[in-house]
Amino acid sequence: MEVYCQGCAGCCIDWRPLLEDDQRPTQPTRTKGHDETAVDEADENGHEHERRLRRRPAIDDVYNLVPLTRDEIRAFLETGLGDVLIPRLWEADAVDDAVTVDGYDLAAIEGRPTFFVGLRKPPKPVAPFGRTTRAWLPTCVFLDPDTLQCRLHEDSRYPDECAAYPAHNVALEQETECERVERAVGGTRIRRDETAAGRGITVTVDADPTDGLLLGRQAIGQKLFVHPNPEALEGRIDRLVAGEATDEDRATFVAIAAASAPGTLSHSEPHAERARTQVLEADSWAGRAIREWERLEAADGDAPGTAVSSAIDGSFEVADGAPPTPGWDALENEEAGG
Repeated sequence: MEVYCQGCAGCCIDWRPLLEDDQRPTQPTRTKGHDETAVDEADENGHEHERRLRRRPAIDDVYNLVPLTRDEIRAFLETGLGDVLIPRLWEADAVDDAVTVDGYDLAAIEGRPTFFVGLRKPPKPVAPFGRTTRAWLPTCVFLDPDTLQCRLHEDSRYPDECAAYPAHNVALEQETECERVERAVGGTRIRRDETAAGRGITVTVDADPTDGLLLGRQAIGQKLFVHPNPEALEGRIDRLVAGEATDEDRATFVAIAAASAPGTLSHSEPHAERARTQVLEADSWAGRAIREWERLEAADGDAPGTAVSSAIDGSFEVADGAPPTPGWDALENEEAGG
């Protein structure tokens, strides 16, 4: 299977604000307590792909959050990138084990809230899908807004979930972001066989991967984590829902994930304390870039999808230590053997 990625970045950004109002995916209002109607509507519309398989909506509205494994989380912490990590929790449905925090019924295991850890998405000025006008859109912290390439693509810390996308979705018989982009804006983004139409530089992926697919109980302690103390989360859930999580809020979850024992609900408290310190002390180029992007967007626009009104690019990230990206011309030359 081949994927046409040049100029797309559909799996790295939240491009929903670019859609016309009548095409915009339903975003259920967050409610405290159960609201089965909102879930049914989201599932039937088929847009919110992270809300499949009976799972209630995430409490945040971060699109395409990439779940990291415990080892990946530890690698980010050890290299000073603890400031790019953020948790995701889910609202429970009627058949889930649940625990109530800040008035929200959270999906839980044995009364302990479950969560993923992913990468933060600050606003960046991007022009996906070949658009001529840049817009402020929530974008993966590691995506270069100019080349629309990942700064970690050739790095050992490049997440397995990113490397396997969209093959994991294909293997699970779920719709890919490539197909959503194609339906919304046109063009061929995914090619499953040699006869299908394709264009430009393509990225080849395994069409039926099984390695790295942590499902069910095997995910516990490796990709799906549990917080042992719901009482300690009071106030934090409200801030996560509002998109106003503090460093302390993020550290509370990241520490537990990094210290979790695979296949169990337990964790090592000394390891958790070390990880918590690593998050709070992190001051990476990426963390500084998040703050700068948020400042620039606040000065330039007032809502996701707002056109960028000034000449803003990602050059300050590289100047501050971010790995550069090769550009698509370099990849084209590589494919051609030049």
